Amino acid sequence: MEMDNKSPGRGKGLLEELLRERVRGIIEIIVEEELAAALGAASSARVGAQRSGYRHGHRARTLSTSLGATSIALPRARIADEDGQRREWRSQIIPRYQRRTERVDEAILGVYLSGTNSRRVRGALAPLLRGTPLSKDAVSRLVGRLREDFAAWSQRDLHELQVRYLFLDGWYPRVRIGKKRVRVPVLVTLGVCADGRRVILDLRLAGVESERSWLDAVQALVERRLGSPLLAVIDGNPGLAAALERQWPGIALQRCTNHKLWNLLAKAPAHLREELAEDYRRMIYADSREAVEQARRGFARKWKLRCQAVYHSFEEAGDQLFTFTTFPALQWKALRTTNVLERINEEFRRRTKTQASLPNEEAVLLLLFGLLRSGQIKLRRLVGWHELKSGSKPAEAA
Repeated sequence: MEMDNKSPGRGKGLLEELLRERVRGIIEIIVEEELAAALGAASSARVGAQRSGYRHGHRARTLSTSLGATSIALPRARIADEDGQRREWRSQIIPRYQRRTERVDEAILGVYLSGTNSRRVRGALAPLLRGTPLSKDAVSRLVGRLREDFAAWSQRDLHELQVRYLFLDGWYPRVRIGKKRVRVPVLVTLGVCADGRRVILDLRLAGVESERSWLDAVQALVERRLGSPLLAVIDGNPGLAAALERQWPGIALQRCTNHKLWNLLAKAPAHLREELAEDYRRMIYADSREAVEQARRGFARKWKLRCQAVYHSFEEAGDQLFTFTTFPALQWKALRTTNVLERINEEFRRRTKTQASLPNEEAVLLLLFGLLRSGQIKLRRLVGWHELKSGSKPAEAA
């Protein structure tokens, strides 16, 4: 009995096939346009002064995209180079030997680095590969290429970025080391450039999140010609603050206001936490520097009487909790917290939440780098970046 097009199974397969046909046509059009630009003539054009070569047929090519494997007819041509010698034309859009798009390669790497062997990778990504061969050596080459790219990225020169602000934090993913699953600190540094772009500058593993490990991270940035940033936004880690002040004496430090609120709430009795959070937010989110200072004095007076533990924790942060008020008001929202790093960390956790732990320490860095390189994590410009001053110091706190 024949299955008609209304059958659920037939319809599902037909839809995917139609999509692949459409993708095939689009890819072929794009490559033909690339070749026409290289030759200086469309396929039906006569000989002209701008022509630099001639077509000579097509070759079949299979390319795995996010919709599965697609067979395309890749045009061939011979083209004259600068010396007048004829050479075989090579597409830049679909390079020689490329059998998968970058999105498919990123999917393969993501599954493999999460602790899956090559055979299971083929099974998990069967709809994408659709019979396309994926050997153990191919996966190893992908990992090796990613490792090389990460090494080059970790050593790149930072001078041209003109970094003005830093955001630094430690993340603790779970990793298998030996036969144990442990949390290891990953030290993450993000920079805000003079043009407002937010860029991850460095990712590194540390044995412990200490002053020494943070100082090593900061000094590595200096060796890569980071320059002297105006501000660093950090959590309450004392080793990080000490490392920054040791490397850049006098640097403005902003303690993350969200981290401090969590600390205060942990010290308050349960029946006072809602009131405490309301008072704190009213102070932190006041609309002017003067209003923030007035609310700060009122907050300290009130909670010194109501809860000594809250008061002492609040005073411990000191002026570093309000450094943001010495910068342009449009930037306050971005400078009060390390939220930009928290969002990246959340995306990383979302991608690995089904894993009890990652297979090794290297996989942590390569997975993070792979997400950044693929563009799956996008960072917006700093709001108020037009008011960034090159090399200028913020106003002195009142």
